[in-house]
Amino acid sequence: MTPTDPVQLTADLIRCPSVTPEEGGALVLLERLLSGAGFDCTRADRGGVANLYARWGKKGHARSFGFNGHTDVVPVGDEAAWTVDPFGAEIREGVLYGRGATDMKSGVAAFAAAAVDFVQETPPDGAVILAITGDEEGDAVDGTTALLDHMAQEGERMSVCLVGEPTCPERMGEMIKIGRRGSMTAWITVTGKQGHSAYPHRAKNPLPALARLMDRLASHELDQGTAHFDPSTLAVVTMDTGNPATNVIPAQTRGTVNIRFNDSHSGESLSQWLRAEADRVAEEFGVEIGMEIKISGESFLTPPGPLSDLVAGAIEAETGVRPALSTTGGTSDARFIKDHCPVVEFGLVGRTMHQVDECVPVEQIEQLKAVYSRILRDYFA
Repeated sequence: MTPTDPVQLTADLIRCPSVTPEEGGALVLLERLLSGAGFDCTRADRGGVANLYARWGKKGHARSFGFNGHTDVVPVGDEAAWTVDPFGAEIREGVLYGRGATDMKSGVAAFAAAAVDFVQETPPDGAVILAITGDEEGDAVDGTTALLDHMAQEGERMSVCLVGEPTCPERMGEMIKIGRRGSMTAWITVTGKQGHSAYPHRAKNPLPALARLMDRLASHELDQGTAHFDPSTLAVVTMDTGNPATNVIPAQTRGTVNIRFNDSHSGESLSQWLRAEADRVAEEFGVEIGMEIKISGESFLTPPGPLSDLVAGAIEAETGVRPALSTTGGTSDARFIKDHCPVVEFGLVGRTMHQVDECVPVEQIEQLKAVYSRILRDYFA
């Protein structure tokens, strides 16, 4: 049997212009490949988002290894700034270029290639599952959650899951994600009373109130970190009034903060703290403060154990590097999978993701397939 080429598959996927939420032909391509290898494929589309569920093995098998990834990509941006066609999948001096090369069509291609070869060469006693979404870079409302809902409706389940996001900062194999910080954003509106800047006593200026609130929030130490997490952070990301007049005290101003939090907090506990601080400032300045909060994901941790040991062992065997177990970085779809089964993440070096001239060394794609192949062999051994 001729091995499935992960580099060619990555190139084929890059040539599919699957900018969120467009499917772009990427999932059609994957379904064709996986169906040809004996996978039972189902489209779990929802809300205008394309999703692919593929399973090799008996339905409802007690032992199943799952993989989660996405084929959607972020927009190209200024195409004139690219030195290559963003969807051309050009290889230059051993490096493959194109939008999604790193994040994360290479990861999807590497696992799909590994899975196809594995089930055909050494059919396992169990199931291999791929849950691939077209909505990770967008709102993520109808992507991986739709796939998990589909599994629940069909009575199917992954025993463990590997997410193929880029996880290595600089060197292939150096990091596994065993958890992620939570993420939330608060949009704050402070309303006072408009007036003449020469007569401030006749107005209620919302700007000092917003400045005081933002200072309190940004100066507060949320925590000092936990066993597996760095300290939580709060960033003031904007303060906007839009007042062009120098002789007018505005009636309203707005600000936004983003919090990345560890497992010593929940989205609800931080929401209560934000609102309590806002209430204090509102009373102090005699203004009204409204707040809209969106919790994008709670923090979670898959404690070091059998799954992380399995993945780390395969990485070290194929790359010679013993990976660190980390919870750094932003959010990923692992935040949805954590309630379904144990989940860890491992993928490529992510230096160029979302950048102009996004690219990946061909050698890394081949290494990643080798790691994923070993993980499957060791899991079902």
